[in-house]
Amino acid sequence: MDKTRNNICESCAHIMQEKGESFESLEFDRFSLAYECKNINEYCEICGQLIINKNQEDQEKDLSLLESALSNKNLKVICFTAPSIRVSLGDEFGFSAGENVEGKMVSALKKLGFYAVFDMNTSADFTIIEEAKELEKRIKSGENLPMFTSCCPGWVNYCTKVCKEFIPNLSTCKSPQQMFGSLLNTYYAERLGVKSTDLFIVSIVPCLAKKLEHKQEGINSSVGLDVDVAITTREIAKLIKKNNLKLKNLRDEKFDDFFGCASGAGAIFGNTGGVMEAVLRSFGDSITQKEQKMLEYEMVRGIDSIKRAEVKIGNKVLKLAVVMGLKNVNVILNELRQDPKKYDFVEVMACEGGCIGGAGQPPVGTCVLDNLLEERAKGLYALEKNKEHRKAHKNPAVLKVYNDFLGEVGGEKAKKLLHRTY
Repeated sequence: MDKTRNNICESCAHIMQEKGESFESLEFDRFSLAYECKNINEYCEICGQLIINKNQEDQEKDLSLLESALSNKNLKVICFTAPSIRVSLGDEFGFSAGENVEGKMVSALKKLGFYAVFDMNTSADFTIIEEAKELEKRIKSGENLPMFTSCCPGWVNYCTKVCKEFIPNLSTCKSPQQMFGSLLNTYYAERLGVKSTDLFIVSIVPCLAKKLEHKQEGINSSVGLDVDVAITTREIAKLIKKNNLKLKNLRDEKFDDFFGCASGAGAIFGNTGGVMEAVLRSFGDSITQKEQKMLEYEMVRGIDSIKRAEVKIGNKVLKLAVVMGLKNVNVILNELRQDPKKYDFVEVMACEGGCIGGAGQPPVGTCVLDNLLEERAKGLYALEKNKEHRKAHKNPAVLKVYNDFLGEVGGEKAKKLLHRTY
């Protein structure tokens, strides 16, 4: 259980492979630092993995912080859940692989005492809209191409610490976690009539690198942190069990509707290729100024390590690459070193399968990892097809926030709240 592939640090695995060292049998919390890894309080600065054994109290400090906040009557504790959580949380409670437990998950979170439970798919829509506009501007200007996605903190850390020459190619868009934190502390707090300091913001994520992301320089718009704590799938499952909540017995409940619905494009963010596909849907409509019929970009789906494709949108042929796993990213980077114009848009996800295979997800049991990832991906694509709106920029809930608060897509206020520096 400790030695399954999704518990191996991908960046260290890649580095060790290059050095000719074996990594297959290493337990993720016991390996030595590889030469390019960084150490912050015994956590890997790149991916967030625990590097050495630490005492139980320290390992549970984030959960203890959350429990303390939930018991504080002076705080309104707000949480939002990443797209992939709903198709992985069930693994901890005897559901079928990839089964969508969204309704029961929301019910459990409300019973734990959260003031409001939101869907991070909504903030993924903001990321899509801003990133599509940024890609359009870069395509028209020809500057800083290819554009790399920036929603995976493991990849962003790897780029900014290991291959710094590509920093200008990173999108400046914050991840959905950080965009939601920023919007909750401003737009939501103002309309609720409270100070941002009265809110305690919690993200529930599949990723260990998210635990470091919200503390980075250049990523917070509010006083203090936009997101107070990031809790993994396994951690929230532990808290649900600690409170004796039987997930299978809970009635389904819906996310709080302050922000309204999320689009289908936001739902597929949890899969490798999902960010690429979602952005292309909005980019196509924007750059051609007409509704594009193509919705499903099958060429970027699947769990191959590297996917390459070309797609014609209007008069432009976009050259695309999707990378799954940091151990594979140098293939694309080396191609770009030889030919800087080889690609226009590149998505990188640090973990196998994308967020559905994140290091904070439930460990693999009887399922083979590839099969489990496929089932989780199917769950998200099935959810996406049932959405009323399948393009982020068609989501009336998101458009309302732009109209009432943010202003122009990529404009001054959006830049301040939804973009970052490196």
